[in-house]
Amino acid sequence: MERSRFVEKMKDQLRSTYEIIKELTSTVRGKVGFSITLMFFFMATIGPIILPLNPMSFKLSDAYKPPSLEHPLGTDYFGRDVLRMIVAGSRDVILVGVLAAFITLGIGLVVGMTAGYVGGIVDSALMTMADIVLTIPGFPLLLVLASTVFKKAMDPFSLALVLSIAAWAGLSRSIRSQVLSLKEREFIEAAKCLGLSRLHIIFKEVLPNLAPYIVTILILQVTRAIYSEVALYTLGVAPYNTTNWGVMLNNAIQQSGAIYSTRRSNLLAPAFFIVLLQLGLITLAGGLDEVLNPRIRRK
Repeated sequence: MERSRFVEKMKDQLRSTYEIIKELTSTVRGKVGFSITLMFFFMATIGPIILPLNPMSFKLSDAYKPPSLEHPLGTDYFGRDVLRMIVAGSRDVILVGVLAAFITLGIGLVVGMTAGYVGGIVDSALMTMADIVLTIPGFPLLLVLASTVFKKAMDPFSLALVLSIAAWAGLSRSIRSQVLSLKEREFIEAAKCLGLSRLHIIFKEVLPNLAPYIVTILILQVTRAIYSEVALYTLGVAPYNTTNWGVMLNNAIQQSGAIYSTRRSNLLAPAFFIVLLQLGLITLAGGLDEVLNPRIRRK
């Protein structure tokens, strides 16, 4: 009996997911965002299998070759194929961005929902803490932490944690405002009159109504984290990783002199994929907002 219920529940989830994707791809914005994001998903998962790269295998005689059929995006100063390096680096870039987004969203949800629903002294204390974090310049703080505390142990989770340290405060304030507006709704008052527990109301009544907002914010947090991650690698404060897009930008500027020479493909290739990924995520977030946000749907 329990197994059949679980199977039926999974079928309902798949049906609802299919309907959302179907409605999402019915709009131009949603179709573009979904297609670009799906392309990067396959690039990060099966791309390194289709286009494998051995960073230690290179030919100096192939250095700085222009784009061709053999090397669609040219080669770098060591003669390595730029396209293969971008494909190999996409996995870590996207993984860190997604991890940082989930950590940021988790902290923001806990702080924002607790402050908004409990209120009183708890609300004042949590929002004061958030305000203090908001007064600290975010990116300079990332530079200090990345170059000192986490310099020797910068695995994907540690880097994601660094990127989340200063990002949750603004998010917690926006979630708090959403919870405050939901607290005054009739169904919340009815749940309180029925004697339902606080945890039940938060997880069964408030959280599902925040789901559209949470999904959109999660995607936007991925874009923010990727920008910050690439910036840290470009500036050289994160541990060296040959195939990271930020390191590729740094090498194109420092080693190739790409800004002042004809070797601009080494600089433009990773920059193009960074912008394309961000474009896909932002348009996907906008398309999902159109599908999931009841106010926009009514319009």
